[in-house]
Amino acid sequence: MSQTDKRPIIVVKRKRGAAAHHGGAWKVAYADFVTAMMAFFMVMWLVASVSKEQRAALFEYFKNPSMEQGKSTKAAPGQAGPGGASTAVINLHGGLDAPKSADAKQNEGLGKASSADEARKLAEEDEKKQLESLQQQLREAIDKSQALAPYKDQLLLDITPEGLRIQIVDKLNRTMFESGSSSLKNYTTEILVELAKYINSVPNRISLTGHTDDKPYAGRNGYTNWELSSERANAARRALVSGGLTEAKIARVVGLAAAVPFMKADPLNPINRRISIIVMTKHAEEAALATDSPQIAPGGAADPATPEASTGGAPAESIPR
Repeated sequence: MSQTDKRPIIVVKRKRGAAAHHGGAWKVAYADFVTAMMAFFMVMWLVASVSKEQRAALFEYFKNPSMEQGKSTKAAPGQAGPGGASTAVINLHGGLDAPKSADAKQNEGLGKASSADEARKLAEEDEKKQLESLQQQLREAIDKSQALAPYKDQLLLDITPEGLRIQIVDKLNRTMFESGSSSLKNYTTEILVELAKYINSVPNRISLTGHTDDKPYAGRNGYTNWELSSERANAARRALVSGGLTEAKIARVVGLAAAVPFMKADPLNPINRRISIIVMTKHAEEAALATDSPQIAPGGAADPATPEASTGGAPAESIPR
């Protein structure tokens, strides 16, 4: 082996130092991640816990923080001026609260009025169903009752705009009252006593009206069909009360004589002599009571120039108890 082939073997030893220190940057990143996750879960909870309308309001707020019409993305002018803190508040239970414009207040008022109308319509529908149910009960009672069945053809039931109308009419050979008198026949009293139980089962108040035919009353001076019809209506009221009807449910007792005939073409027909009982709707009751309320003049006294109106638009006389 030559000298050139004998090369020295060189071993290089490198000294390694300690690992470099990374610092706390990872903690900041982790904290940001946790915060982001917490915000994400809060948004998910918020979206799941609010109603569809509230969720739509929230989405609209983030799309248009100015809360103005259109798709403007400019920041809402808050207490700190344009671009400052917005005065809109997100309410988890009430949706999005924001300053209301005049249009918004007007729309809110219209919404309340609409809700009131809907509530009134629902109440009227419920009342109508209640009166129809009472009508059906009376029809069944007339068919089954031994006291009412014989007079089935003299009991007329129908629904009118004022409420459920029950009419007890005369027949040629079967009158409700003694001739020319307000004294009830025994069977008429039985009919009214039987009706009282059913009428008392509903909260509605009633109106009682007496009618006669067009035959002039032949009696003492000054006594006419007006007095007779009023006294007959009042006699029917007493019979209903004796049958159990709460007296406070009676709103009106009037006599119309022959002013509103049942058979206009035949004013002397016995069917025109009748007692009409109307189980009034709430609206009809309010209208009746408002009509009879005294009109207050500016000076505070009742206006003597305003006459009291009566049922049917004809003169009527109400007999006191």
